[in-house]
Amino acid sequence: MHSRRAFLAGSAMLLAAPLAGAVEADAWNRLRKGGLVILMRHAATIGGVGDPEGFRLGDCATQRNLSEEGRAHARRIGERFRAERVPLAQVYTSPWCRCRDTAVLAFGHAEDWTPLSSIFDHPHEEREFSERVRNRIGTYSGRKPAGNVVMVTHNVNIAALSKHSVAPGEMVLMRPDGCCGAKPMERLLV
Repeated sequence: MHSRRAFLAGSAMLLAAPLAGAVEADAWNRLRKGGLVILMRHAATIGGVGDPEGFRLGDCATQRNLSEEGRAHARRIGERFRAERVPLAQVYTSPWCRCRDTAVLAFGHAEDWTPLSSIFDHPHEEREFSERVRNRIGTYSGRKPAGNVVMVTHNVNIAALSKHSVAPGEMVLMRPDGCCGAKPMERLLV
């Protein structure tokens, strides 16, 4: 009985592996066509959760920043986007240093945008920030931008917008819904 369960479990894993590859290939194909919004969590940071007490946005030395692994991961993300020929129309980022560094290391540039700021210590701003992000995403519906729009932010913000909790550097692909937001399509981790 145990060997049968092991066989079935192993078979399921073998079947799932090609499927995962196919799903990833489909995601890259959709990204090459443009018109999506990519909610991306900043890459891996040094240990801890949140920021040290008394941190200041204008002073990266007071914040929890990217680890060397996170910096390398951000570069790999950018390399993959370029290798896959994914067009980008705009890159927005939370003003937190770990998000800005992720965006710049991956894509070479980014525009700070306050509604992508972490709501971890400011849950009272979740509703306003999420609404502003949804509205911005909605502006891309009905007209296809020349590429995709990337928004580098924090896990708590992505969870509020998409109902997905993501790993560092993981992305949720969003399709503008033609109204006032977007529909989460799938997740992608490079």
